Amino acid sequence: MILEDLSDFRAALPLPCAIAGLDLGTRTIGVAVSDPLLSIATPLETITRRKFGQDADRLAEILRSRTVGGLVLGLPRNMDGSEGPRCQSTRAFARNLQTRMTLPITFWDERLSTVAAERALLEADTSRRRRAEVIDHVAAGYILQGLLDRLRHMSADDDR
Repeated sequence: MILEDLSDFRAALPLPCAIAGLDLGTRTIGVAVSDPLLSIATPLETITRRKFGQDADRLAEILRSRTVGGLVLGLPRNMDGSEGPRCQSTRAFARNLQTRMTLPITFWDERLSTVAAERALLEADTSRRRRAEVIDHVAAGYILQGLLDRLRHMSADDDR
């Protein structure tokens, strides 16, 4: 089920569980996974896109092996906050994914996540070739970490 509201997404998670973050590109899908306590996102791998069925099968393998209970997809909004064709494509991917999986799915604004990932890799003195190999799943890690931080902040607000 696709849940736009983060409170609904959090309530739908079968805790304890991990959450997977996806950075959808036209040629690749970056994948990151959290720990079951929902504190740290770890970049995992980059899937080279083929057909939707093959992509979904590979994602399902990853999600099963990591006991993932929810998915967050980076939503590539325009810098003014509006949604363009890439957002529509991401939402369509999520709708197709929900026909194959029963996990709660939500979205996270991914503006500048790739820029942040690129900057971190440059600071780590990563070679150009290696950056090209890992940029997508590092960006997925930034997307997922943003969601995890927000969920933690929401929990802190609930405790008050």
